[in-house]
Amino acid sequence: MPTFKVNIKWGKEKYTDVDLCTEETPDVFRLQLFSLTNVLPERQKLMVKGATIKDEWGNVKLKNGATLLMMGTAEELPQEPVEKTVFLEDMTDDQLVSAMDLVTGLENLGNTCYMNATVQFLKTVPELEQALQKYSGNVAGSGLMGSLGGGSNLDDSITASFRDLVKEMKAQTQPTIKPFFFLQLLYLRFPHFAEKNEHGHPMQQDANEFLTELMRICQQKLTSNEESKAQSIIDQYFQIEYDARLKCADEEAKDEPETQSTEKSLQLNCFISQEVKYMLTGIKSKLKEEITKASPTLGRDAIYQKTSSIKRLPGYLCVQMVRFYFKEKGAVNAKILKDVKFPMSFDAYELCSPELKERLRPVRDKFEAEEEAKAEAQIADKLAGGKPKTATQQVRKKDEPPKEYERFDFADDVGSNNSGHYELQAIITHKGRSSSSGHYVAWIRKSGDDWLKCDDDYVTPVTSEEVLKLSGGGDWHIAYVLLYGPRRLEKVAPKPVAEVAAVTDSAPVPMETEAANGDS
Repeated sequence: MPTFKVNIKWGKEKYTDVDLCTEETPDVFRLQLFSLTNVLPERQKLMVKGATIKDEWGNVKLKNGATLLMMGTAEELPQEPVEKTVFLEDMTDDQLVSAMDLVTGLENLGNTCYMNATVQFLKTVPELEQALQKYSGNVAGSGLMGSLGGGSNLDDSITASFRDLVKEMKAQTQPTIKPFFFLQLLYLRFPHFAEKNEHGHPMQQDANEFLTELMRICQQKLTSNEESKAQSIIDQYFQIEYDARLKCADEEAKDEPETQSTEKSLQLNCFISQEVKYMLTGIKSKLKEEITKASPTLGRDAIYQKTSSIKRLPGYLCVQMVRFYFKEKGAVNAKILKDVKFPMSFDAYELCSPELKERLRPVRDKFEAEEEAKAEAQIADKLAGGKPKTATQQVRKKDEPPKEYERFDFADDVGSNNSGHYELQAIITHKGRSSSSGHYVAWIRKSGDDWLKCDDDYVTPVTSEEVLKLSGGGDWHIAYVLLYGPRRLEKVAPKPVAEVAAVTDSAPVPMETEAANGDS
């Protein structure tokens, strides 16, 4: 292969011992010169002894040490950026939180992961956050000195401290926060949370027990929206109402009338047995049960069949996986590790009373129509040879107006759910074999399939695939409490008048039937 070492003279610059191979076209050599001089190939003019080199080497005679003359203007070098690029590994904690839009973490102050996970869990409910910011109470400055008193005064301070903590987390002015004051107030209000082991270290507490206590305080202190019939924001957005019916199963009392009552709770319970493999099955098992109570007809205890159905669905549905039971040997709350699958999208329709099902139907029909329209659009796009949109293409542009959604509640019951459809938005998991040991972590949905793992002060991005692995079956993190938010129905923009008119004009005129003409 004829290869030479040549010299290049370009203005005042000179490059020596440049490799040149005449088996390759001059365009290849021009690219080589571009890397040396930053002169674009199309701007280069090459000459050897007065002869201009064009697309081919032609009759140009070359030898080692030959000098080629190049003319042309170099491309302007890119300007150094005003702000230097900072790589993730070089960022401070504050910069990481800002760059990745991460949630502010909470430091563990001694087995307080149960508290940290619960705060992250509840913070995903925007209506609760708004109610907290409207709360006008103050934290008593002398509370930690024991002069707060008990009961209502402490509850006021805890609510105000919870408000301030959430506000500080939302500001994202620092990557982590020490919730010291909030914790001390909780210890005063609930002394059992401050229990210590024989070594003087704080004992682990049950996250769901803490969640229940914190929601009870908010239930008393945070009033509902003005348009709501509920007394509290918690009742408005979290309270489930059941239609409970009791029928005596004893043959001797077959004429005893069935009794009906309304029961309320802030959580659905998923009871786990050998047969339960899915969350819905575990929830349904609790809605039909046998209980023993005094029979007025028989004058003694009897077995009753209790059947419950939901007659009011809240906007946010909290589901507890009942994984802990008291084990006499060792006197501990042992854990059921069984794998129980939970869905990303949950439909509560099967759990509802006939009356509520009827009320849910109109919005459910809209969701079905939306799904059908999406399916038809995908089929049409596929037939047209289109490719599915990438995640980047699906992201809303900055100048694109935000999507608008239909309301998710009934007009006469603000804070309810009017479709029965939910989307998973937060989980509290537990890792370990007992509720009084192990570790709690919050997992919260950021958007779409993007989630955040909030492990105390360590917040990291995760995917929905990783979240679905939290269903149990081993010693890894297992879902303990799940929070489902309302699935939102996007508003459909009305068609332009001209388009509606065109459709009307082109619609076929229905033929009159015999019945319409009065004939039988």
